[in-house]
Amino acid sequence: MEETLELRNDVELAISVSDKHRDLLRPSARSYSIFRGQAADASDHDRGKYTLIRDPDDLQTGLYDKPLPCFGCGIGWFSFLVGFLCPPLWYYATILYFGNYYMKDPRERAGLGASAIAALISSVALLIIGAVFLLHSL
Repeated sequence: MEETLELRNDVELAISVSDKHRDLLRPSARSYSIFRGQAADASDHDRGKYTLIRDPDDLQTGLYDKPLPCFGCGIGWFSFLVGFLCPPLWYYATILYFGNYYMKDPRERAGLGASAIAALISSVALLIIGAVFLLHSL
């Protein structure tokens, strides 16, 4: 558990609740306590120092902050929509789907899956149309 402290410039600082009660620990545990993944110095705790957990000026971009390719809708949805004009794009997206292309960006999975379903439906439709033409020719 942690307690946070807000300063005037919106910088969040935190101190672990267990660090407040360090004096209750065994002496060996006091000198080797781990705070935020790093070995903590015993003198820092005595002075009541806080650890910075978020800097308001530090704008880190995440994995999903980048726009998807193909006009922002991703390869899967782009292939699904353009596939109505050029159905081989559905088969291309199906190959990407079964090749686990969506592991690079999970946002692609829905569009690639939709394209795979569209490819399946178009294949079944082509088989039915071929069977009807074959039966009419006999």
